[in-house]
Amino acid sequence: MKKTRILIVDDHALLRHGLKSIIQYQKDMEIVGEAENGKVAAQQAKALQPDLVVMDLVMPVMDGVSATGEIMKRAPNAHVLLLTTYGSSDGIAHALDAGASGAVLKSASNENLISAIKDVAAGRTSIANDIRRMMQDDPPIKPLTPRQTEILSYVMRGLTNQDIAKATGIRVDSVGQNLTTIFNKLGAANRAEAITIALRKQLLKL
Repeated sequence: MKKTRILIVDDHALLRHGLKSIIQYQKDMEIVGEAENGKVAAQQAKALQPDLVVMDLVMPVMDGVSATGEIMKRAPNAHVLLLTTYGSSDGIAHALDAGASGAVLKSASNENLISAIKDVAAGRTSIANDIRRMMQDDPPIKPLTPRQTEILSYVMRGLTNQDIAKATGIRVDSVGQNLTTIFNKLGAANRAEAITIALRKQLLKL
């Protein structure tokens, strides 16, 4: 019997141990490696060439979105199943765009997790119903550039366009153009609404 070779990626050792405990009882699956962040995951994926990567979305050093893109480059035959908690739909959407094939909540039952693993390993898309509903209720937005995120952080601190221009070294009209783009991406009508949406989407932190 050919076993599905699985790489587990999560920054919490306890969760990695729990996943291994669940998967090791499956006769058609085997754990070939584990990693604590996306950077190590990409390196492990290149070295191990797993069939499937079960990966946390939010991690230090390199998150699941960036790691998915790297894994697709280094192990093009691998499939990625995301593990996530309730939160913003944006990270999930961006990781799916980067090549992930499925997403399941960390609170999923053992049966649902194994079912999702089997579906994704077989080349099928598997997105939990709860996650589908979350993405419908909170539609993902286009990602902000680092410059746009920086400008929005200054807006949150109450700086004027002139102050932001001085802080960033760009022209005042460029600040205004960036803000217009930011508002369009977020679907915001003004600064206050943009900040509210950015905080909810976890683009900014208090």
